[in-house]
Amino acid sequence: MEQAEWFVSWFDSPYYHVLYKNRDEEEAQGFIENLMHFIHPTKNSKVLDLACGSGRHSIYLARMELDVYGIDLSENSISIAKKSEKQNLHFDIHDIRNTYKKNFFDLELSLFTSLGYFSDEKDDSMTFKAMSDNLKPGGLLVIDFMNARKIIQNLKEYEVKIVDGIEFKLQRNYTDGFIQKNISFEANNHIQNYTEKVRAFTFQDFEEYLNSNGVHIMKCFGNYDLEPYDENNSDRMILIGRKNGNIN
Repeated sequence: MEQAEWFVSWFDSPYYHVLYKNRDEEEAQGFIENLMHFIHPTKNSKVLDLACGSGRHSIYLARMELDVYGIDLSENSISIAKKSEKQNLHFDIHDIRNTYKKNFFDLELSLFTSLGYFSDEKDDSMTFKAMSDNLKPGGLLVIDFMNARKIIQNLKEYEVKIVDGIEFKLQRNYTDGFIQKNISFEANNHIQNYTEKVRAFTFQDFEEYLNSNGVHIMKCFGNYDLEPYDENNSDRMILIGRKNGNIN
């Protein structure tokens, strides 16, 4: 694995969890409830939560009597998630570029902008192929991604956030097709620097990747209330696709 992959060190850092500890859990659970109400998965449907982190959304999905599998590259996150494992809730360390269980899942979820982290587009291609391979023919794929167009138009170039007494300095820019956030802070008497770098996928990018892997986009929503997508004004781009029935 290349040393240049920023997400390996940042997502495994305890400071990642500090910076984002105040994410809106109520909003996230509301989104999942809206999504499940729209999809209506049957009891014991097999669900894959890609890049699940410490498992907060997998745990919530498992309460809905679904058979949930969460995968993530971060050993620290999965070690936290595994404390919540039970009969219908499973966690594994796994790279989303590789197929996890072929033709196995009824529903696959990529939530809260968990794609576009790779510098090489070949890695993105591998990821979309693996996503398709994981699904049963006829299975559903949900991708919840930022609306990159709106973010680029309203980019907040500099921001300071103080969390648990740590002053995080955030600098953002849009360069070479990526939205980048540089994060610097002092902790344990050391200045620390990390980077988040996400490819600014458009709807057309997703359509191309998914179509070429046998997944047809059926719906596109623009926020967690599942209102219609508008490329200039929507906060999110939430795609729901179905894998073709004749894919092996």
